[in-house]
Amino acid sequence: MRSRRAAVLSALTVVIVILAWFVVHSLSHSIPLQQRADRVVVLKREHKLLLLNGGTVVRTYAISIGKGGLEAKEQQGDHRTPEGLYVVDRHKMDSSFHRAVHVSYPNEDDRDRAQKLGVNPGGDIMIHGIMNGLGWLGSLHRSVDWTDLHCSY
Repeated sequence: MRSRRAAVLSALTVVIVILAWFVVHSLSHSIPLQQRADRVVVLKREHKLLLLNGGTVVRTYAISIGKGGLEAKEQQGDHRTPEGLYVVDRHKMDSSFHRAVHVSYPNEDDRDRAQKLGVNPGGDIMIHGIMNGLGWLGSLHRSVDWTDLHCSY
């Protein structure tokens, strides 16, 4: 039973990594310089990531979201995708994953909500590609919603 669970978790990890690689790879390589995004919008219900420039959608991507479902992230470890206004505040150059970028979660609203619930909001949310060396997996990454790899970025 334990080895089957470990195999399932390993397979999900691979799927998660693939999705992230696609998003980051696409964000950085497919937009002309004059159309660089100034905003990233995630539509969780539609499983879409939109890149906007000046309020105009310049690219749309199919994505997977956190395996915690459509609800807003409330606490560390809930496997949910955050909802709110955040900035991409840094690029992690030494990541084990392709083009990892850090998102500024939690914001003030997230911290206030977590405090009212008496929980830790978590943090260290990143958008990234698949684990280095696994690009051959292609678009399989969008077949499952995922998050929280439990490994080093």
